[in-house]
Amino acid sequence: MQKKDALAVIDDKQSLFTSVSDKIWEYAELSLLEYQSMELYCKVLAENGFTVEKGLCNVPTAFSGSFGSGKPVIGILGEFDALSGLSQKCGVPQREERIPGGSGHGCGHNMLGAGSLAAAFAVKAYLEQTGKSGTVIFFGCPGEEGGAGKAFMARERAWEKLDAALSWHPGHFNQVTTGSCISCIQVEYKFTGIAAHAAGNPEQGRSALDAVQLMNIGVEFLREHMPDTARIHYAITDAGGNSPNVVQPTAQVLYMVRAPKVREAMKLQARVDKIAEAAAMMTETQLTRRFIDGTANTVSNERLEKLLYQNFLEVGAPTFNEEEKAFAQQLVDSYEMKVEGTFVDELEDQLTAEEFAQVLEKSQGGKAPLLDFIIPYRHSKKVEMGSTDVGDVSWLTPTAQIGTSCFAAGAPGHSWQNVSIGATSIGHKGLLCAGKVLAGAAIDLIDHPEILGEAHEEFLRKTKEGYVCPIPDDAVPTPVGDKM
Repeated sequence: MQKKDALAVIDDKQSLFTSVSDKIWEYAELSLLEYQSMELYCKVLAENGFTVEKGLCNVPTAFSGSFGSGKPVIGILGEFDALSGLSQKCGVPQREERIPGGSGHGCGHNMLGAGSLAAAFAVKAYLEQTGKSGTVIFFGCPGEEGGAGKAFMARERAWEKLDAALSWHPGHFNQVTTGSCISCIQVEYKFTGIAAHAAGNPEQGRSALDAVQLMNIGVEFLREHMPDTARIHYAITDAGGNSPNVVQPTAQVLYMVRAPKVREAMKLQARVDKIAEAAAMMTETQLTRRFIDGTANTVSNERLEKLLYQNFLEVGAPTFNEEEKAFAQQLVDSYEMKVEGTFVDELEDQLTAEEFAQVLEKSQGGKAPLLDFIIPYRHSKKVEMGSTDVGDVSWLTPTAQIGTSCFAAGAPGHSWQNVSIGATSIGHKGLLCAGKVLAGAAIDLIDHPEILGEAHEEFLRKTKEGYVCPIPDDAVPTPVGDKM
């Protein structure tokens, strides 16, 4: 069997992969609560000859499906969690909830998992037919949107057994992901006070909401004294009720601290902890702190990125018909947030002038509703101001990713527009393309061990300072929103 024959397996079984994607889209389960999604994946994997293992590293919805034996051991990462408040009907170009107040796949993780599943099937077919040494492992990685499943698995050093890890993400560009992202830590703070009548005997009350407000004010003053590259966000998850004439006895706030490196994020997080403790002292309330999740910055691997780009060129970008373009244009017209320039402008400092001119031409001056071409690859050291637990994987094994065109051009992240398109033929084409690119790269790693050797040398050089896991030893996977 040749590589092209293995990739043809994805075409032959495309209805299986797209149906899995659509079913996960329908489930729309939140982080660390993806039980139906997990069961579906495990059923499909087991029925097709993979050895399935559930509950990896004590994360209930983490699982794997493996096939083959010996080296190299190639991991293919899949995600499948949704986002709250983004329920949306499929194929509808205006906001229309499918389930009032429900969840939706605004980041396209239904497609992400299914595309990675397709890649694993193709690599399995190649190993099966050729009899070559090698193992492919599809990893079901829960809680990327809040829970950091991969980081909890990294704490147990699960990724060290891999020779390489490959992943992808739905987007509006067809490109190899390069550069890095920032580390992120989430901690929830609950203050408990004493209820009292706010007019009759306020002196007997101890306001937990006051504590939250004082903590927020303290963090506001901290912002002047933290690096420009750091970020702190918060959400009040419990304001203590709706009665202003009651001294609120409970209140809760969720904080997210970001910085380019894990060590920097942990130092900043320690300062936020002190502010919380001080707020509790000032209000004579009790503080309960609960760690939610933490992720590391991404370590890029140029050798693997080049391999993915080579396979991307071989596979080609998804192509779209006029009906698909027309629907995507309706979504583009629906964007509530208008930005200056075009969505391709962000590529200008990543490409040569000639390459950027070609991107402008092919994207119709940045006005095309869908992109059907591959962005030229240029390795970058740029740090993107977002976070992903793929970063934790990249500190323990050489890791690389791509993105394919699954969303309308310039679509806002985590938007209802992404949910609407996520179970259409547009999303299907993007996930099948991604599956082929990942599978092609994995097969090349099996056939050409020298590539893995080069990737590993680069990995050792870039990770010589060692991995610092942001997950404390006593932390357990906790769905965001669970009450303390």
